[in-house]
Amino acid sequence: MKMKLTALAVLLGVTVSANALAKDTIALVVSTLNNPFFVSLKDGAQKEADKLGYNLVVLDSQNNPAKELANVQDLTVRGTKLLLINPTDSDAVGNAVKMANQANIPVITLDRVASQGKVVSHVASDNRFGGKMAGDYIAKKLGDNAKIIELAGIAGTSAARERGEGFKTAADAHHFQILASQPADFDRTKGLNVMQNLLTAHPDVQAVFAQNDEMALGAMRALQTAGKSDVLVVGFDGTADGVKAVEGGKLAATVAQQPEQIGVIGVDTADKVLKGQKVQAINPVDLKLVTK
Repeated sequence: MKMKLTALAVLLGVTVSANALAKDTIALVVSTLNNPFFVSLKDGAQKEADKLGYNLVVLDSQNNPAKELANVQDLTVRGTKLLLINPTDSDAVGNAVKMANQANIPVITLDRVASQGKVVSHVASDNRFGGKMAGDYIAKKLGDNAKIIELAGIAGTSAARERGEGFKTAADAHHFQILASQPADFDRTKGLNVMQNLLTAHPDVQAVFAQNDEMALGAMRALQTAGKSDVLVVGFDGTADGVKAVEGGKLAATVAQQPEQIGVIGVDTADKVLKGQKVQAINPVDLKLVTK
């Protein structure tokens, strides 16, 4: 059929790309679309898929590993040529990756790694470097021995682990007093609630490092409610809301990832894989510190 259409196009003097004739389907399984960071990632992937002539199927795992597995199972019977997956949990996603492996569907991970299964490429920011960047910025503002509260992301995700490790490197170097380090699951409301509880126990806190902007914005709200305007809050991701809060002088800084770029590079890498080209095992995406 493709040959007939191509021949017809030649007869009519029309230029038709192979992609326009047969749109290969690639899939993007996202941990959650209830977070602006991952919405930006999806938008970037969609733009690049449209540009390169792929049909992109996007499925939301709603931060649930069981839903994630069901999503991948669904895709294995839908003629998907390649799977881009942003894991809900680095360990739990292993079964989904193995399922795609068994169906001979190449897998590319985005933002968070998969601990098991075969992955052809991983596209992400250097989370450790970003965590250290946040810690070094706090030290620059407050000096050594600062009293810090850390709001951690979802336990079990590589992003939370790596950002925490990078921050710890800076904290050790600058002799920070870590008053508390508690998960708030990358969620704004949980960030608010956890921060309110921690403030009661640690009113002498000088700075908060939140492993994403959503938690940072929640922490900021808790501090505002408590009338504490002198506490430095640093987020991570560089979401639109996070950057806006920095520009408004409410958030001290955010380590900006470029989620849209992660989506773009993910689809770009998928295109290379499907064309049989060699790809890097790790595709790093640049980070930058956004301050007022």
